[in-house]
Amino acid sequence: VYSLDNDELMGASLEFVLPKDLTDGFVNNKRESYRFRFKKVFDQQAKQEDIFKNIAKPVADSVLAGFNGTIFAYGQTGSGKTFTITGGAEHYTDRGIIPRTLSYLFERFSQDSSTVYTTHISYLEIYNEVGYDLLDPRHEASRLEDLPKVLIMEDTDQNIHLRNLSLQQAANEEEALNLLFLGDTNRMISETPLNQASTRSHCIFTVHLCRREPGSATLQRSKLHLVDLAGSDRVSKTRLNGLLLTEAKYINLSLHFLEQVILALSERSRSHIPYRNSMLTSVLRDSLGGNCMTTMIATLAVDKRNLDESISTCRFAQRVALIKNEAILNEELDPVLLIAHLKEEILTLKKELAMMMGEQKSKQLSTDEILKLEELIKAFLNDPDPDVTLSLGPDMRKVQHSFLYFKKLLEKQSEENQCSDQSSAATRKNLAHISAVDMNSLKGMLRQRDNEISILVKMLKKEKQRADDAVAQLSKIAIYQNLSSQSLPNCSTVPGFGEGITDPLSLNHGAQATSSSLTREEYPHAVFAFPGSQLSAGKLEAFEIFIKDHEEQKIIEENKKLIKKRSAEAETLSEHLNQVRNRIAELKKQLQMKRRQRAAQSKITLTMIFFLVSMHEESLFKH
Repeated sequence: VYSLDNDELMGASLEFVLPKDLTDGFVNNKRESYRFRFKKVFDQQAKQEDIFKNIAKPVADSVLAGFNGTIFAYGQTGSGKTFTITGGAEHYTDRGIIPRTLSYLFERFSQDSSTVYTTHISYLEIYNEVGYDLLDPRHEASRLEDLPKVLIMEDTDQNIHLRNLSLQQAANEEEALNLLFLGDTNRMISETPLNQASTRSHCIFTVHLCRREPGSATLQRSKLHLVDLAGSDRVSKTRLNGLLLTEAKYINLSLHFLEQVILALSERSRSHIPYRNSMLTSVLRDSLGGNCMTTMIATLAVDKRNLDESISTCRFAQRVALIKNEAILNEELDPVLLIAHLKEEILTLKKELAMMMGEQKSKQLSTDEILKLEELIKAFLNDPDPDVTLSLGPDMRKVQHSFLYFKKLLEKQSEENQCSDQSSAATRKNLAHISAVDMNSLKGMLRQRDNEISILVKMLKKEKQRADDAVAQLSKIAIYQNLSSQSLPNCSTVPGFGEGITDPLSLNHGAQATSSSLTREEYPHAVFAFPGSQLSAGKLEAFEIFIKDHEEQKIIEENKKLIKKRSAEAETLSEHLNQVRNRIAELKKQLQMKRRQRAAQSKITLTMIFFLVSMHEESLFKH
């Protein structure tokens, strides 16, 4: 039935093939092939995102730049106009041109933080050649006949104004989409033989955009019309009657007037354009032949039954393509900001004129005037704006007092810097002195603790040696007792021992004298007990009693306690030393930060003084 060819250089082409009917006879000169060229042709498999990027996005960019833009869909009933403009409600990817354009606009607003954007939205419905406001809150509770009708008004410059059409401000994307949803729910929708949900009215969704830079009196106002036209119906095919027939008559009549306007605009020789024939052409006057960048979407229901309608739609689209509009940047001056700037400029000029005329006052400034002037100077110094100015007026008394006030501030700042430098130097000296004294005292204490620990270690070694000697003596006494009880009948028969020896010390001396001569061969029944050998329970108990009763055992225990105490004190002193060291490092950092801050403040103050002195010299030179 049709074929299409998309060429990036030559454009896209669409061809319809309509074979001849044999019932018309042999002589039949009916045309079989219809070929049309367009900028872009989308097939049935095209996605909504592709349509937005190729059609709506360039128009939205031009609206952001300050030009008017229009996108309208034209086609037969059931060909997909509403789906293309508004989108489907089942899937998020089926969003149409309007919701995608709103999302794109607010995304661009958030990216450009240096510009102030204001957005207003209106939604107009033209039903049976009568206009209604779809955003009117009374739309749901009232009948259509009871709602206020939108009236067309024209000024002397032939600009169209719509009365009873509200403008709703939208601060973000969510509010704009809510307004779109509200308007869509109020549209006139009916079921026809070709479409179960056919829109029976023309709807114009308009985004009014105002763009302004902060501090500028220039405004850029632009409009974006997104138009969903009602579908044309062939009454002979659809067999409509009743209310649907009346609606179809009004729809076809308004589309007929739209086609007449398009034909008149495509012919350069035509001087009269019949815009006033219908409300649709009057509202779209700027979009069709005025200051606007207009894009048309022609939707086709391509099947054998609707080939005539599809060919007619393509012919209409080609006529629209012949129209050329000259879009102009819509800039204007904000009267409120302009008046404020002019008043400020007049006041400045009056002050300069009074100074040049020499109208000086001789009285001294009052206390209230001095306080107000000093507050003004403080506000001037604290203002972060680099372009701020100090306006004193044509009064040399205020100028002189301002210089005196700046001089006082400078002297006060220099005194504070000197005091802070002196205090910081004294603090550094004190910290250095304190740290040196603390370090020396801590080092002396550490050396003293080391000496005490070494002395205690030597004492422990001596006590250990004495204990070993005592154990050796006890073992020798035990050897002698075993030998005397088991093998020797009399103590006098043992060599080296005298008779009647009962003193343990004398026995000990005897054991020492004869220990080298006592062997296992000579005395096989003797038990030799040396340090490390196992003793009986009684002997161990006697040895423990001996150690407890020893005089130097108490000294050893006291020395152990003293060592533990001195070790704990050494650990405490080392922790204190680390804290002092960290405190010194922190104070050094704070001193460095204060030095940098004072250096920066002194530099800013000197720069401000030089600037004010130069201004004073220039004013004196002009005077």
